[in-house]
Amino acid sequence: KYLVTARGHPIACFSWSSAPRHLGARDRYIGWSPAGRRANLRGVAYQSRFLIMPWVHVPHLASHLLGRMARQLSADWERIYAHPIYFTETFVDPSRYRGTCYRAANWTYLGMTTGRGKDAPTWQPNRSLKQVFGYALVKDFRSRLAGPS
Repeated sequence: KYLVTARGHPIACFSWSSAPRHLGARDRYIGWSPAGRRANLRGVAYQSRFLIMPWVHVPHLASHLLGRMARQLSADWERIYAHPIYFTETFVDPSRYRGTCYRAANWTYLGMTTGRGKDAPTWQPNRSLKQVFGYALVKDFRSRLAGPS
């Protein structure tokens, strides 16, 4: 978790966690086999929260902070969890947001979720569909995440 401050006042916060086990859009983008995903999922971090405080109005702040996070996250992750990460991802609910800050920060639109969530008992959607955005932290992320075929 990160709290971003300016002049001693909070202006934004981020929360990162382990990546969802099965995410078709991401898995296809990376080129993962099931075995490769199982072996290397730990190399992906999921941005579960990103909030700019409602009283903060600074143009381009969101994309700037995303860029700063991209430069800092893997080193912090390695310090805490003893391994680096090579790729990040997040979900955007298109009924509420457009994902503009992610696009401005060069995140890649990977596709849509299926709307089933984890541990869904059926193949039927049980929640809203989300856009999946990803960002490679290193150029050779595919080879680092490939794993067994």
